[in-house]
Amino acid sequence: MSFRFKPADVFETRHNAPDPASQQAMLDAVGAADLAQLIAETVPAAIRLPQALALPPALTERQFLKRFKQIAGQNKVYKSYIGLGYHDTTLPPVIQRNILENPGWYTAYTPYQAEIAQGRLEALINYQTMIIDLTGLPIANASLLDEATAAAEALHLLHSQTKKKNATKFFVSEQVLPQTIDVLRTRATPLGIELVVGDHRTADLTDEALFGVMVQYPGANGTIFDYQEFIANAQTNNLFVVMAADLLALTLLTSPGELGADICVGSSQRFGVPMGFGGPHAGFFSCKDQFKRVIPGRIIGQSVDAAGNKAYRMALQTREQHIRREKATSNICTAQVLLSVLAGMYTVYHGPKGIRQFAVNTHLFAQILEAELKALGVEQLNSHYFDTLSLRLESHEMQQALKKEAESAGINFRYYEDTLVGISLHQNVEFDDVRDIVDIFAKVLGKEVATTAAPTAEAEMMLTWPESLQRTSEYLTHPVFNTHHAEHELLRYMKHLENKDLSLAHSMIPLGSCTMKLNATAEMIPVTWPEIGQLHPFAPADQTVGYQQIIRDLQAWLCEVTGFAAVSLQPNSGANGEYAGLLAIRGYHLSRGDNHRTVALIPASAHGTNPASAVMAGMQVVVVKSTEDGNVDMDDLRAKIAQHADRLSCLMVTYPSTHGVYEETIIEICELIHQAGGRVYMDGANMNAQVGLTSPASIGADVCHLNLHKTFCIPHGGGGPGVGPIGVVEDLIPYLPGHSVVPVEGRTSGAVSAAPYGSASILPISYAYISMMGGAGITRATEIAILNANYIKVRLEAHYPVLYTGAQGRCAHEMILDCRHFKKAGIEVEDIAKRLMDYGFHAPTVSFPVAGTLMIEPTESESKEELDRFCEAMIAIRKEITEVEEGRADAKENVLKHAPHTAAIVLTQEWTRPYSREQAVYPLPYVRNAKFWPTVSRIDSAYGDRNLICSCTPLEEYADEPEQLVATDKGPSY
Repeated sequence: MSFRFKPADVFETRHNAPDPASQQAMLDAVGAADLAQLIAETVPAAIRLPQALALPPALTERQFLKRFKQIAGQNKVYKSYIGLGYHDTTLPPVIQRNILENPGWYTAYTPYQAEIAQGRLEALINYQTMIIDLTGLPIANASLLDEATAAAEALHLLHSQTKKKNATKFFVSEQVLPQTIDVLRTRATPLGIELVVGDHRTADLTDEALFGVMVQYPGANGTIFDYQEFIANAQTNNLFVVMAADLLALTLLTSPGELGADICVGSSQRFGVPMGFGGPHAGFFSCKDQFKRVIPGRIIGQSVDAAGNKAYRMALQTREQHIRREKATSNICTAQVLLSVLAGMYTVYHGPKGIRQFAVNTHLFAQILEAELKALGVEQLNSHYFDTLSLRLESHEMQQALKKEAESAGINFRYYEDTLVGISLHQNVEFDDVRDIVDIFAKVLGKEVATTAAPTAEAEMMLTWPESLQRTSEYLTHPVFNTHHAEHELLRYMKHLENKDLSLAHSMIPLGSCTMKLNATAEMIPVTWPEIGQLHPFAPADQTVGYQQIIRDLQAWLCEVTGFAAVSLQPNSGANGEYAGLLAIRGYHLSRGDNHRTVALIPASAHGTNPASAVMAGMQVVVVKSTEDGNVDMDDLRAKIAQHADRLSCLMVTYPSTHGVYEETIIEICELIHQAGGRVYMDGANMNAQVGLTSPASIGADVCHLNLHKTFCIPHGGGGPGVGPIGVVEDLIPYLPGHSVVPVEGRTSGAVSAAPYGSASILPISYAYISMMGGAGITRATEIAILNANYIKVRLEAHYPVLYTGAQGRCAHEMILDCRHFKKAGIEVEDIAKRLMDYGFHAPTVSFPVAGTLMIEPTESESKEELDRFCEAMIAIRKEITEVEEGRADAKENVLKHAPHTAAIVLTQEWTRPYSREQAVYPLPYVRNAKFWPTVSRIDSAYGDRNLICSCTPLEEYADEPEQLVATDKGPSY
């Protein structure tokens, strides 16, 4: 017997699920001899890459983790007291293991199908309640990308809401975080808004051109200002007030709502979320009731299901940019759901007393540190502070000597101006840390340290700021924040919520354009390493060598995949990447004096974020028609180019198209735009059908954003985090995002996110994916994604018309099933979506890009067996529809209209429905073996339109009759 050597643990075979036998069976079904033939019949020859991707050889999981440990080990994890919105914190291990490291939480999709997302939605209600209570404002959303972009959203919202004619100025305190001012300036400029930065104590609020003001609470240098008079003056002059606040400080400080603020923004990072070299972190946004219908992002609200039970869902303008498109006030497409859940659960675990104690301890140690340093003769500038001291040294030379001594001790402070040092303490500080800091100062000053005893349980702390700013109002009073403080209780509560949600741990999630592929465990492991999670984004460069290598390698690999000259990793969502890409095009035109080039051509089928992003970038949207077969109407395109030739800025196009087809005319489209002096922006939502076969640059695009949370395996996290880097051609490089605090590739301004490299701590996931797949592996992933999609197409097209196909009858990596003709029998596409839950599946994308359709994308990570289960479910549902069409099932009282079916519904003693309980919950044999039970019946999407409940419901209300709630989930699942 003889054997040959062959690696036994090749990662590609774990990611690309169909084995060779399954691939051949699917090829036989679609009528192709091999993958090469299928790809040749699917992808136009004119756009095919002439050579294979030049990426490093694929590593096994073991090899990758060993190598990546070495890379991460180059980072130096120092104790950070830099502050500026980023603080050391501790995520309780019970939360880390059971949420952050749990695929039941991190592989779930955005909760558009609320009936199978009740756990996540409840966790987000907890988060919103936390924000509402601490900020003292009645409405909060389910998170934004970070503090800086939340502030920018406030700027945009208030500009749209002001009643002051021709008001184009927004005042920002110089004490607002520098990275926030940077992003505000980026956002303000294209909209014609002038940012006025200065001292709020001397600002002229009578200027009629002002429409709003923003202050930081406490200030960037740590000072607690009394803003009450400032806010009163602002409101006397009809100015909106935004306060950026520190959540932990708000447990001791009078809330922004009580001070009169209209909007409060900030970051929930210090509530258990690691600094992660800048992200991802959940930005928060709360506001007065008057803004509830224009608040950006997602709001989770309470509604009722078909049985009258209270249930959660996304409410109000859930997908505003898809409904209002270029008239939207925000392009926000994602939230930081996983991070919001972490921060909210952190608060559930510690409760109001625990959170307040963290604040008390932090402030007490700051008081002790101030006293110790004053004894050494160090001047402390902040008369009132929470956690941050601002210290003045005698000279710049002494400042630099302190820096050298601190770093030799593994400690980072903030150094600014010539002689100032900032020290921001945090929840993890202990008395020994305070002594270490004092010893460093003493050594540099050449002085002796007096002995001070550590604080005891008897030590009392007096707040030093005015009584009017000392918080007396209650917060976090709901039982959820006062119940689960024992680990057993919290563990069971988290498991209780997890069990309500369907994720990739249960079944495939076949969402078109959303690419719900495998998030391999080996890819996820490094995320929680301290070398990745515990670095401050503004740490000195010599401490971040590992991160620099990760970023440099990933940028190079993404350049190879896209064909572009450079990639920016700063945008921390797909929509933010769109915006950054359009800013690059805008910057290019402005540099050439082409200020008049402001028209963006956008196909009618484009994602709603496209037109919204274009308007935010200062562009005018002109829509290009689609033909009946779903392609760009070339005649209309030529006409629009001719009409707007002198003003043409760019075309925004998705490829393959949103209709799931490789348009044959794409190269001609790009050439027409270039001939007219415009640039081509490609939406990278469908990159999973490009990688290794073609590329944006080879097609003719000038810039493209990549959804790392789609094609490159970063998990969707229940609706976020996302990462949306952009690639550009050579002449657009100077216009990529920079950063005012930490220059990015030499660029010092024009940031689009708070951190220089956005959500840096999850970049290792994509790094791992490419490392373990290699060029050949990610190319085969694209091929198998196309094979899987065409297999589903072949299996279902006899039951559901496939709306669009390519020249040879093939679809790309996704397809659209036309369900509009079922309306004749009273069956809506929503009925199919809800019925799929009874079969154990999440619905495909509903009614996008065509109303009344389902868009299916299986990805390469799903096996033939799983594809068959899904197809069997869809075919069985088609038979159920046929029963209604033929009159064998009642038009209203049928299994589709009542879907989904909960255990409570089918276990009632009296069953009066005209179909059996078995048909309701066990429609196919395989469902019995792994039944997923929705916990609520169909939620009434039209239930009420008057009252919004976006916080935890008081217990006494549970017995009351349901109130009418705002509930308008009309958007598509993109």
